[in-house]
Order: sequence, then structure tokens, then C-alpha cells
Amino acid sequence: MKSAAPAPRIIAVVGPTAAGKSDLGVALAQHFGGEVVNADSMQLYRGMDIGTAKLTEAERQGVPHRLLDIWDVTETASVAEYQRLARAEIDRLLAEGRTPVLVGGSGLYIKGTIDALEFPGTDPAVRARLEGELAELGPGALHARLAAADPDAARAILPGNGRRIVRALEVIEITGRPFTANLPGERPVYDAVQIGVDVERPELDERITLRVDRMWEAGLVDEVRALEHVGLREGLTASRALGYQQVLAFLAGECTEDEARAETVRATKRFARRQDSWFRRDSRVQWLSGAADRRAELPQEALALVERAITA
Repeated sequence: MKSAAPAPRIIAVVGPTAAGKSDLGVALAQHFGGEVVNADSMQLYRGMDIGTAKLTEAERQGVPHRLLDIWDVTETASVAEYQRLARAEIDRLLAEGRTPVLVGGSGLYIKGTIDALEFPGTDPAVRARLEGELAELGPGALHARLAAADPDAARAILPGNGRRIVRALEVIEITGRPFTANLPGERPVYDAVQIGVDVERPELDERITLRVDRMWEAGLVDEVRALEHVGLREGLTASRALGYQQVLAFLAGECTEDEARAETVRATKRFARRQDSWFRRDSRVQWLSGAADRRAELPQEALALVERAITA
């Protein structure tokens, strides 16, 4: 039921994968008569449904979800473009007097939306040289270089994400500062309540394993095989998505299906730790337990946080 009290301008639901963010986002949007704005970088891609745990229409419970399925898998993701799109959705909802509920675990996408984040320009010569080194040396070597120049950036970027590693090194070279030094502190452009969904590591690891098992049972391999026909393997961003990267390796004969499945579990657990580390650095995030034995209380506890912000 819609609350009689006004909501804050934005609610953001953040935290690691498999913590329960999506369901909480739906509950909050229902309560305030708002809409969900997706902040999961891989759910932006059309057809990447099973491997990104995209909510089905039934699971969305009638709540409109924006910025889902907007890019082809061949399109390269851009935080700057996402920022433009997300702020347009948020501004539209605010103009309508409705509450935007930003939901996702892509930390830079959340920060780029909420905070005064401006993106340094690009230098074609520097970019071309770094991309040449990426092709010659591989992402591991460049990630090691990034770790030496900017440890915080290296912790936030997966070692296999060559595109983001190149961008970070490019910004460092152009600006003469660490990549993370170009990120603002807590300088918001919107009034927001950020709710972090916290699950203890053993339980979260178990959830991740079960989620990957369910993805396989739901047909992830067939989904990847179909997307391969429309250019997934050539997509610089989409092809690196967790699960999709591993299944592509299996389809190319580089590993067995069981190995692809096991590596998806391992890589997702590592990624969840990186997500948690990113959001823990933001003092504005208010953490609530998403443990199984607290799941029923989570929506009410989140509403209480929001209502305290309204009356503060």
C-alpha cells in the first residue's frame, strides 16, 4: 500500500550479488508507488536473462523496471552513458512525484548516478597503445600494473576485465592521478537513502552456489549459445559477464561444462567480495541483514530506515 508520507527523492538498494536486493527493491517501489531503475550493468543487455538473475515479469509484481534490456550484446558498456540514462529516468520520476528505487550491485554505476561524478576525456593515442598492450600481454599483466599504480582501483576491477583496466590506466596517464582520485567523495546530486543488504559470507557463498546451479538447470548454456549467434562473443563487455564468459569458454572447447560451472561459482564469490568492499567504503550506506532467518523482516526494517530519513 502506498505510504501517505513523502519518500526521499531516491532510494538505492545496494550490496553483493545474491543478497536479495531485487526483491527488496520491488517491495519498496510498491510501498511508495515508485519504479525500479536497474543499476546492474549486465542486466542492461537484451537476452542476458538467466545468467544475470533478471527478475521475471511475475517477480516484478507489476512494478515498472527501467533500464533493463536496452543494449544489444555487441554494445560496449559506458558508465557515462548509463549515468545519462539513469538520471533521465530519475528526473522523469521526480517530475511525476514518484519515487525512483535504484537497485543493483554495480558500484560505479550507483556512484555515477548519485554523486557528482565527471568522467575524464579519452586520448586516442594512449588508448590505442594500452589496447595493444592488452592484446599482447593479456589483462593479468595490465591488472598487475594497475595494482601498483592504484590498489583501490585494482580491487574494484576484475582481473579479467581488460576494457575497464585499460580505461583506468588511461585515466591515470591522462590525469597524472590514481583512477580512484578522479572519483568524488560523498558529493551527492540527489537526496538519497542507500540501503545495503548484508549476508554473512558462508550463507552468501551457499546462495551463490545454489544460484549458479539453478541457472544451469534453467538453461544458461542454451541462452549463451543463442546469444553467441547474435554477437555475444564479439561484445567487449557482455562477453566478460560472469557465467557467460565461462560458458563461452566451454562452447569453444577450452574447458568442460563442469569446469565452466565450477569457475562461474568461484568467480561469482570473488566478485561478491569486491562488491561488498566497494559499498563498505561509502559511509552513507545503511546496512540491514538479508539473512534467510531475517528475510521476512527486511522490507519493514528498510521502510523504517526510509521513514527515519523522511522525518530527520
